[in-house]
Amino acid sequence: MTESDRLDGASGLDEELRDLACEVNRAAAWSYRFSDGDLRWSAGMASLLQVDEGDPDELPRRLRELIAPLVHSAATRQADGSQSVEEPFETPSGERRAIFLRCCTTLHGPERCLVGIAVDVAYPLSEESHDTDIADRYRRLIELNPDAVCVHQDGVTVYVNPAGVRMMNASSPDEIVGHPITEFVAEHARAELFSRLSVANDPGTTTEPAEAEMIRVDGSRMLVESIAVRTSWHGRPAFQVILRDVTAQREAEAALRYQAALVENVSNAIIATTWKGVVTSWNPAAETIYGYSSAQARGREVSEVVGAAIDPAALLAVGGTVEAKHRHADGSPVQVRISAAEMSDGYVLVCTDETARRRAEKRYATVVSLLDEGVLVIDEGGKVVMANPAATSILGAQEEDIVGTRPESWVTFDEDDNRLPQAPSLRTRLTGEPENRRVARFERSDGSSVWLAISARSLTADDSPPHRTLVSFTDITEPRAFRKRLEREATHDPLTGLANRTMVLRRLQAAMRKPDRTVTTGVMFIDLDKFKIINDSLGHVVGDEVLRVTGERLRTVMHSAEQVGRHGGDEFVVLVHDEDGGSSLGALADAIRRRLTEPITVEGRQLHVDASIGIVLVPPDDPRTAEDVLRDADVAMYEAKTRGRGRAAFFDVQLRERLQRYLELEQDLRSAVDRGELWLAYQPIVNLHANRVGGVEALLRWTHPVHGPVSPEEFISLAEESDLIHHIGSWALSTAIEQMADFRNRYGLDLRVKANLSVRQLEDPGLPETVDEALRKSGLSAKSLSLEITESALMHDPVTATRMLQELRRYGIRLAIDDFGTGYSSLAQLLRLPLDSLKIDRSFIDGIARSHDAEALVNSIMAMAHAVDLAVIAEGVETAEQLEVLRRLGCDQAQGYYLGRPAPIEGLAATIDLADRRTRIE
Repeated sequence: MTESDRLDGASGLDEELRDLACEVNRAAAWSYRFSDGDLRWSAGMASLLQVDEGDPDELPRRLRELIAPLVHSAATRQADGSQSVEEPFETPSGERRAIFLRCCTTLHGPERCLVGIAVDVAYPLSEESHDTDIADRYRRLIELNPDAVCVHQDGVTVYVNPAGVRMMNASSPDEIVGHPITEFVAEHARAELFSRLSVANDPGTTTEPAEAEMIRVDGSRMLVESIAVRTSWHGRPAFQVILRDVTAQREAEAALRYQAALVENVSNAIIATTWKGVVTSWNPAAETIYGYSSAQARGREVSEVVGAAIDPAALLAVGGTVEAKHRHADGSPVQVRISAAEMSDGYVLVCTDETARRRAEKRYATVVSLLDEGVLVIDEGGKVVMANPAATSILGAQEEDIVGTRPESWVTFDEDDNRLPQAPSLRTRLTGEPENRRVARFERSDGSSVWLAISARSLTADDSPPHRTLVSFTDITEPRAFRKRLEREATHDPLTGLANRTMVLRRLQAAMRKPDRTVTTGVMFIDLDKFKIINDSLGHVVGDEVLRVTGERLRTVMHSAEQVGRHGGDEFVVLVHDEDGGSSLGALADAIRRRLTEPITVEGRQLHVDASIGIVLVPPDDPRTAEDVLRDADVAMYEAKTRGRGRAAFFDVQLRERLQRYLELEQDLRSAVDRGELWLAYQPIVNLHANRVGGVEALLRWTHPVHGPVSPEEFISLAEESDLIHHIGSWALSTAIEQMADFRNRYGLDLRVKANLSVRQLEDPGLPETVDEALRKSGLSAKSLSLEITESALMHDPVTATRMLQELRRYGIRLAIDDFGTGYSSLAQLLRLPLDSLKIDRSFIDGIARSHDAEALVNSIMAMAHAVDLAVIAEGVETAEQLEVLRRLGCDQAQGYYLGRPAPIEGLAATIDLADRRTRIE
């Protein structure tokens, strides 16, 4: 075949090639078909390349070599338009020449081709230019190579071509060159990379192609196929690496595998046919649906194996999807929905087995008719086309009264009793969006109402709106009423009917956070005084009636139940909105107390109650929470009780600070012993008969690291309100016994130590053993220890106190009554106790030197005490005059600041010396 004959057969390309060839001198046209690599050329190509026309293989070989870069660029989509290149070549005679190649990509029918011309550059190349040309050609090949090419030396990138810059999403080579190659290789792929490079030791050695995960400059990742060649760079060993991004290729392969698996595993029959309807592909689902294996179905007419006539072309003409009845291989009917599509070599049919769905629809219709839930079907135009029996029963209408109507015409209301402007199902019909349990009240034709929970779903979700809609609803009238009752019970007190604590907090929070609030809100915390006595003595039935009447009276005073709530127990809360200050709240508190103190008659018995009221003012923009405000009101109420009950107290910052101090001290007191903050001070007790110190009283002291000295009256009460008193009291007793035993031995003094007992310590059955163990451990005799209990503590629980004192007496410990005269006891009561002495309270001693009445009272107490063999101790002696009167009256012992102030154990000796001198001077 001649050259011109070869090109003439190029499927119509010869005219275009001839036109190109006519534009230049010494030119020849050529074409390349991508599908099979077919290469064609025009007359003159052999002369242009100076090859022998008689050699049929040399010309196509030489031409393929020259156009190879152009074919590669077009095949990899790096250059879809026109492209050109100048290529050197060597003639059979050894002469170096150059040829200019230009081409463009085009389509002829379904085939993609390259069409180009070759033009003689018309000058020979010298030997020197040959080497330069080779280098330039190599450089151009690298620079124009659509594959990424980089060179790395000693683990650092030293060169990258433009394709590599693009592949790495870099803006310039500078973002790659100079960086370690590990920066661009995923960590898990680095070991394999260096392993492959380690075997390429000789120049020109090429590694096997391998895949690796690379990291682009922007952090994204890609999968590449790479080949490395051992080369040199500026005279030193290096590696040239060619990289091809295969991410899309692998994804495409995965997609093809997925599609193949999908075809194999879908439940729909997928059948491919030729243009004439012969089956070419038959998936497993088709085998299941029609009963023919793939081998049995392929090569047969599709109408024959599906048991019904199929015309794919006609099917496409009517939209591509129809429903039909086919036949299984065993002759049973199969209801299918058929979709058809055109392929390059025939048709593909997708057949969905609808047999089960049709059966289900029949069953569905039966089930719907038996449901207790109302079901309606509304067509695209908004009319009801189906109503089940439950729907007619719930709506109180006949089927013929519902079918054909529009839900928009029905009378329905929302939960706030506002008429609905549109039916709940309208949005679903117009948009396809579902409606979920929309609550509405429906008015029946007879005037009664029913509450419905309405849901709506589109029956034609894949179609454009408006949609055919399924509406379902249930009668929630009774459950809703029950839920309302539960909600009320959850937020209201069942005894008084008032709001409970939860609702009070909710209302208070709403009032405090009201956006337009400009005035102060008042909160009153009310606690009934001594209600526990009524409840415990008369029973809970009477107590409940008192609480119910109290709630009713509060409601009457406030003219509204919305402002009154029961916080719990005998505590109530009143919220006063739109208040302008504390004066009116104080007047309101007085009015509430007057109303509450009116007699309450229960079971024929008149009862009287009073109340302590704490008041909090909440100005606009108050940062506190509702819980904080109630807490502050509670604090103010306790302040009112502290002041004597039956009164009101306003909350202020000082109250909060006292509360905060109380909480802080309570927490710090728990670790005060371990941190060494508690210590004992000792005050001398003078024996007025012997004119010398006969004992000391151990007094507990607390030096707080922040607050400094804390009053015993303050922290002892804190300890007594918790179980801390047992730990602290035990430590104080043990420490006093140990220190006094050591002091007695060191100074050779026969001193008795007195220690105080709390009322809570008397309840501890292990107290006697604790004291006995401390005595034995220290060596101090029991008769040298005197334990004092206050008169008020004794009266708190006389039975328990008596039992404990008798037990302590069994161990030989001396016992005394402290602060005598401040409680309600009498000497007759004290006779029943194993006591050794009593201490007259300082309030009696204070006026003894200037008041004959005070002197006579103290003298009477001492006379009665001496009559029952009790020693008398006077505390609070502040002057020499007081001491002289006590000595004259025959008092046994005395203590006070005049005789000596409490001192730590280190200063006790000096304090005793001072007390002795003052006693002897007198």
